[in-house]
Amino acid sequence: MTALTVAGCGGSDDASSGGDAGGPSGGKIVMGFSQVGAESGWRTANTKSVQESAKEAGVELKFSDAQQKQENQIKAIRSFIQQKVSVIAFSPVVESGWDTVLKEARTAKIPVILTDRAVDSPDTSLYKTFLGSDFVEEGKKAGQWLVDQYKDGKDPVNIVQLEGTTGSAPANDRKSGFQEIISADPKFKIVASQTGDFTRAKGKEVMDAFLKSTPKIDVLYAHNDDMALGAIEAIEGAGKVPGKDIKIISVDAVHDGMQALADGKINYIVECSPLLGPQLMDLAKKVVNGEQVPPRVVTEETTFTQDQAKQALPNRKY
Repeated sequence: MTALTVAGCGGSDDASSGGDAGGPSGGKIVMGFSQVGAESGWRTANTKSVQESAKEAGVELKFSDAQQKQENQIKAIRSFIQQKVSVIAFSPVVESGWDTVLKEARTAKIPVILTDRAVDSPDTSLYKTFLGSDFVEEGKKAGQWLVDQYKDGKDPVNIVQLEGTTGSAPANDRKSGFQEIISADPKFKIVASQTGDFTRAKGKEVMDAFLKSTPKIDVLYAHNDDMALGAIEAIEGAGKVPGKDIKIISVDAVHDGMQALADGKINYIVECSPLLGPQLMDLAKKVVNGEQVPPRVVTEETTFTQDQAKQALPNRKY
């Protein structure tokens, strides 16, 4: 696994750090970066990676927290355009609705890099590259583990799913990848599926509702660790044992999730690395200098069983 060399994957508006609003000076790269928010441990680690990597690379970072609202990101991107930054990078809250503002950036001759999440625009000339994980593949890995666990059984397997933010790339893709794998065997049934918005609190709330409305739950598939951790609280509150009475599959592999995996409360985690800062700064320098970059840069990631989590935890960076 390469966490740093091939890194990537999940405040208030217009907050900026350092420098004046006039844009680049003396050849220094100024990056406008719009983050989704601070909804999870993954996102916090991702923000820290970008901020630290910008400092190390000598890139002036103008940072904006969208607080999970697309209108905040569009406002931030327009602000970056007005400030004449060298490059814009952002992790889109949702996949759709970006063409207008991205065309404004292109007209201003400011290159755009997508980080962590994709947009669904058919016009790929609106951005230079997309750095992040293959979310469909993450869903497939989660589904394959489940299929392997129940390969000898014939009884129905009732699954509940905690989806990520509605309309977001990781939610759409982790759902479709998982479904693609389990749909080959009719014994796997998703009996309930609802967004937990990638947060621990919402994950607990929705899992509480699942437990009350669904008599038999065999498996929980959560689109991120924070929702899984919230669900664990709900499961324990209902007098059940997470990891035994209800098997749990999650995505991310942040520290708290890995601890729950090592403790036997989660059964399997598909990694999605948030440490994309170094690679983002490298790509930013190249696009500002007019160099060609690949249109898609995919993160190399792994998966973790309970035993593997115990081994990895002592050296985990996030």
